[in-house]
Amino acid sequence: MRSMFSYPKAAMERAMKVQEVILRAMAKKITWWQAAEIIGISDRQMRRWRERYEAFGYDGLFDRRQGKPSPKRVPVARVEQVLGLYRDRYFDLNVRHFQEKLQHEHQIELSYTWVKLALQGAGLVRRGRKRGVHRQRRPRRPLPGMLLHIDGSRHRWFQDERWYDLIVILDDATSEIYYAQLVEEESTATVMAALRAVVERQGLFCALYSDRGSHFWLTPKAGEAVDPHRLTQVGRALRELGIRMIPAYSPQARGRSERNFGTWQGRLPQELRLAGCTTLAQANRFLREHYLTEFNRRFRVAAAQRGSAFVPCPQRDLERVFSLQFERTVNRDNTVSFLNLRLQIEPVPWRGSLAGCSVTAHQHLDGTLSLSYGPHGVGRYDAAGMPLAAKASTELGRGRGTAPFPCNPIPKTSPAHLARAQL
Repeated sequence: MRSMFSYPKAAMERAMKVQEVILRAMAKKITWWQAAEIIGISDRQMRRWRERYEAFGYDGLFDRRQGKPSPKRVPVARVEQVLGLYRDRYFDLNVRHFQEKLQHEHQIELSYTWVKLALQGAGLVRRGRKRGVHRQRRPRRPLPGMLLHIDGSRHRWFQDERWYDLIVILDDATSEIYYAQLVEEESTATVMAALRAVVERQGLFCALYSDRGSHFWLTPKAGEAVDPHRLTQVGRALRELGIRMIPAYSPQARGRSERNFGTWQGRLPQELRLAGCTTLAQANRFLREHYLTEFNRRFRVAAAQRGSAFVPCPQRDLERVFSLQFERTVNRDNTVSFLNLRLQIEPVPWRGSLAGCSVTAHQHLDGTLSLSYGPHGVGRYDAAGMPLAAKASTELGRGRGTAPFPCNPIPKTSPAHLARAQL
């Protein structure tokens, strides 16, 4: 039996062209008489070639004098079934994702290469671009918790006109996803909510790798190095926890997270459609309860060494650490001006008046506000600036040396964007 690679190059090129045209006709991209015109044959000859393709598969398109057809050919009925499934149901899946669906949902065992060539030949997916220059891949960290990546991807996740940001935190050693959430906009508040959730569940990690977004770094001049001494709110929170921040200076440097987002964009919109998710709440519930586990099962890799670099978090006041903090001076009437509000400080037992003192105003992730003076909590307020009396009195009674703000569970849906404080 003659191998396909023993055919002359011209014969193979011609057969590939004919197969591509036939696949397009089978996928109903063009009509059969249009296919005959493209190849340059008569309708009668086109019918013959179609019959040969149905009888002998790809090898039936070669000159019959060149050799016998391959016994591994895929039946035409199966080809039409695969093309029909992609065209009617899985039209927005990438090739790898579609091939997995064929195996698990329809028990169709076909190789990735065959599925890719069939879909490309039928014009249902685009051919890939030629690879760029060779780059050396950076080795993974040997232990989980040594380096975490955080990044956001703005995309039409619901396949309509709506754009949302997907914030993802993954481990460099294993590619395990610790956090994934769709938000209206990536911001300081949404990034802090993500980091707090990871610290609460996994513990403290060694370093965080991020882009040079304004909520991570301050860059004095565009395109130049970041200023490591002028900290953002995120930088200040991580410094308090002893976590090192590492800036990335090119997309190639963030190759692991960039490739990860390529996988997310190629799979999540289709999974949301198949699951019937049309809102942020539904999508984030689907991520937490179903898809994150499945994603990690499919793409998580084993670490190079056994063990973990995560350590338990000794901080009891993560709510204070992961809040937006601003310095304010107490007015003579013991009020603080913050976010166009007047926050009244009640009398404290350890000082007659706080007028003239410098206090820290906290804007918490749940929208509430608070004031602290050193280790003391001197006020807790709702978003409108009204005192939360019960909580404030509890905090004031704790005394010196205790955490002024208890660590409340992070809300399931973090606010998309908190108001900017006026410095």
